[in-house]
Amino acid sequence: MLEKNKNLQECCCSDSTNSNCCGEQKNAEVGKKRIVIDFLYLDLDVCTRCQGTDQTLDEALKDVSKVLEMTGVEVIVNKVNVSSEKIAETYQFVSSPTIRVNGHDIQMDVRESLCESCGDLCGDSVDCRVWVYNGVEYTEPPKEMVVEAILKEVYGGSTRDTSAQDYSMPENLKQFYAAMKKKDCLIPTLTDTES
Repeated sequence: MLEKNKNLQECCCSDSTNSNCCGEQKNAEVGKKRIVIDFLYLDLDVCTRCQGTDQTLDEALKDVSKVLEMTGVEVIVNKVNVSSEKIAETYQFVSSPTIRVNGHDIQMDVRESLCESCGDLCGDSVDCRVWVYNGVEYTEPPKEMVVEAILKEVYGGSTRDTSAQDYSMPENLKQFYAAMKKKDCLIPTLTDTES
């Protein structure tokens, strides 16, 4: 089953000893496993990297959905427009675009290069994510990389450290949000142009 959300769902349980937290017991009883995929992006209207990553994610999910469904895996997809510093802090956003499977970034190292699309969007130079797969750099993740990350998380389990990390917003994102605020202040409103 594939479920798409636009908002992060938070756990309503404060007691971690509760074995029925957020339906975990129910899912365990029927043998279901749940994966949550977060797609975090700056813009889907202008940024070609974000658009391509969105399309690649959709195609990857389409390709693996039948296998996941047949094996009882529930997939929840959250597509989040990280349009403000507050949202960036909430999601501990480090680079655009980002795909996380069960909280794990599918690209362990953050590499970036100049993104002309986001530069056009905010009126300043901005770097966006570069994906590295099998030693080759891409401006959009290859579908194989996304499929592999999903299947590894589902069937291989994660061995990565899941402890909370201190978050500091990267300078690149601070620069992007500052440029967007400045640009928004410069756009005349309808009433300004009518006078």
